[in-house]
Amino acid sequence: MKPSHLDRLERLDTTTVSDALDFLTLPGATVGLRPLWHCPRIVGRASTVQLGPKAGGVPTVHLISPVIAAIDTDERVLVISGGIDGVSCWGDILANAAKVKRVRGTVIDGFSRDIEANEEIAYPVYGRGATMVSARNRVVQLASGTPILVAGVTVRQDDYVIADRCGTVFVAADRIVEVLDLAERIARRQDGMVQAVRSGRSVEDVMHDKEFEAIKAGATP
Repeated sequence: MKPSHLDRLERLDTTTVSDALDFLTLPGATVGLRPLWHCPRIVGRASTVQLGPKAGGVPTVHLISPVIAAIDTDERVLVISGGIDGVSCWGDILANAAKVKRVRGTVIDGFSRDIEANEEIAYPVYGRGATMVSARNRVVQLASGTPILVAGVTVRQDDYVIADRCGTVFVAADRIVEVLDLAERIARRQDGMVQAVRSGRSVEDVMHDKEFEAIKAGATP
């Protein structure tokens, strides 16, 4: 059976995917969205959520909960933007609900609390930092399933997400095939470069710019 795009993406890492985006002059690599506990890497399709400051005192449905309730596949990653510095937009109750719905993880351009509780249920959370301050009466959900800006990158519903200890990368759904093809070629080439260094070849030669240009040109290792 031919591997799916997600299967192929799972075999890569963020650095390789970022390199592919660089070669293609595409956005997608972010800075500052790191694992908030020693959590596993995540790969999936984006379910986007736009947050913003709450205006007025009328009670509202808790942010993100309608998005989690509507999820019906096991390939989703929640991607959240619009939080306020120092205010949490993710916590343990949401994490448990997401876990029940087989969500693969959450990426927040913002802050989370209840880090230990997320770790206890092995739910991956990536973001800008931790806080104890509640979102209640401070932040609300404005939209979902719409394009959002995450650490300077526009992320659309169903875009591809890969996150590991180096950070978080997004790949536009309509460019995933060419990014995967190039990333796989980069991975093969770089594996060969590692083996060349281990066998005694000069690192100056192995890491010369011409070697990386060869990857772009499609040369075999």
